[in-house]
Formats: sequence, C-alpha cells, structure tokens
Amino acid sequence: MEEGRILGARISPLNARRLSNFKANRRGYWSLWLFLILFVVSLFAEFVANDKPLLIRYDGDFYVPVLVSYPETAFGGEFETEAEYADPFVRELIEEKGWMIWPLIPYSYDSIVYDLPTPAPSPPTADNWLGTDDQGRDVVARLIYGFRISVLFGLVLTILSSIVGVAAGAVQGYFGGTTDLLFQRFIEIWSGLPTLFLLIILASVVEPNFWWLLAIMLLFSWMSLVGVVRAEFLRGRNYTYVLAARALGASNTRVMFKHILPNAMVATVTFLPFILNGSITTLTALDFLGFGLPPGSASLGELLNQGKNNLQAPWLGIASFLVLAIMLSLLIFVGEAVRDAFDPRKTFRS
Repeated sequence: MEEGRILGARISPLNARRLSNFKANRRGYWSLWLFLILFVVSLFAEFVANDKPLLIRYDGDFYVPVLVSYPETAFGGEFETEAEYADPFVRELIEEKGWMIWPLIPYSYDSIVYDLPTPAPSPPTADNWLGTDDQGRDVVARLIYGFRISVLFGLVLTILSSIVGVAAGAVQGYFGGTTDLLFQRFIEIWSGLPTLFLLIILASVVEPNFWWLLAIMLLFSWMSLVGVVRAEFLRGRNYTYVLAARALGASNTRVMFKHILPNAMVATVTFLPFILNGSITTLTALDFLGFGLPPGSASLGELLNQGKNNLQAPWLGIASFLVLAIMLSLLIFVGEAVRDAFDPRKTFRS
C-alpha cells in the first residue's frame, strides 16, 4: 500500500497501471534487466577486455594505461611510442619496480594472440575462453565489443528514425488532403528503392563506417513509424479538445505536439523495441555480407561470416549466434511487455 501511494504521487494513475502491467509480465521485466546489465557491462568494455592494464604501480608512481597513453620510456624502455604491455620485455621492466592489474580478459577486440597452441582459428583454452578467430583475435573480446557497437548503432538509428518518422506522420495526418496524398505517393516510391543494392554501389565508392552506415540506413528506416503516427493524427485532429484548442487560436505546431502527439506516442512507443531489433539485425546482415563496418571492426556479423567460412571451427558460429539470439530474444520479450502494458484491454495480476 505504501509503495502504491508513493508511486501514485510521482506518476499519473494511468502510467502507474502501465508500469504495474509491465512488471507483471515477468518475462519482459526480467529480460529488460538482463539486457540492461549486459549493455552496461559492454559500455565499459575497455575495463573488462583490454590489452592494456587497468592500473600500474612503477617506481612509486601510479599509471592508468586504460585511460592514458604512456610511452615505453616511462617504464625504462627505449621507444617514445606507446608501450606494448603484452610484450614480455615491457612486462619485465614494469615488474622489476612495481606491479600491474590486468582486466578480466587481457585482450582487446583487435589484439592478436601469438602464443596459440594451434594455428588460428584456435579452439577454446584457459586463456581464450571461446577460442580465437581466423586472424588470432580473442572471440570473447570481439563479442563484447561487437555487442556494444550493435546496440549503440541500433539505439541511435532507432532514435533518429523515430524522430523523423513521427514528424513526417504528424504532418501527414494533421494536415491531410493534398499534403497527405503527396507524402503517401513519395513514401510508396521511396520504400520501393532497393536499399541493399544502393549500399553495395555506395560501398564501392566510399569506405563505409559507423556514421556513414547510420546516415544511409536513416534514409530508409524512418518510414516504419509513419503509418502508425499518421493514423493517430488523422483520428486525433477531429477530437473535441483539439477543435477547441484550434478555435482558441492555438498554433498548428502547438496543437500537433502538445495535444495530439502524447496520444500518438502510446502506439509509437510499443514499436520502438521491435525497430531496435530490426536495426541491429540490419547491421549484422550488412557486416555478414561484407558491406557494413570497416574490416577489423568488432562485428557480430563478421564473426558469423567467419563461422561460415571456417566450419572446422564451430565455436565461431555458435558463439556469435548465441549472442545474437539472446540479445534479439531479450528485446522481443521487452517489446511484448511494453505492448501489453500500453494495451488497455490487458490486465495482469502479480
């Protein structure tokens, strides 16, 4: 009872009911927490998987290589370039006058492991828990960094495409008539363009990177929310309180974003986890085909492609498949819980 009074004091009864329904969906609720834990861990990937020590004490001074670059001469070496802490010579120099604290996984996504028991791709060992890929890089480290870049790409693309899609749908639905007709014809033509072929053509001209891919995908992904928002605005513009606001002299912008948009966002929010899912899948597919992130980047799709090309190393395909399957399944479960929480016909009991 006390929790309910506190909750009710902070948020409206409607949102309190939605939050209660979301929590009652145990699968979606715990999926959200598990996904957030994995995402937060991946955000600090440099502190979990890195070929640089977290902390060094040398000759009475402390150094933080994971945050600051230090030349080899700082530890008694000969070169002015950044120290290679995995080099046995540098390790001996540091351990003579101090100590080092390494991350849980002493490899970054681009670190090449040289002392492998077998030629790359090497099977799992005590040092490389999921083995290495065909270039001798630690699979666990690449999975952690690949998870992070996939989720960040999906989140940024989802947010930007939602902003553009909501704005376009709002203009269509609110003004209607010729504006709606022209927008609909444009969307029909634009959605018919072969996105993959365009990416292939552009990839042969410009080297793809994170922001380049984001811009290209944004050109086509914004259309996913237009239909939902347009329908809500077509219906909402005839409501009594909207007509009253317009009669009182409220501007079109104020009526659209102050009075109609909050109701339209109810349907929009339920689609966001599924749009995020599709964005991650698109990046993975492009990386798998070789038209995604630059070579050498931490990529789940590139690791899947390595698994296809190295059937004698099943740990590559299995590890990347499991990470993708778990990540996408968690997002689907969260999306289902959000959808049910915003559905007024759904009622859950804890």
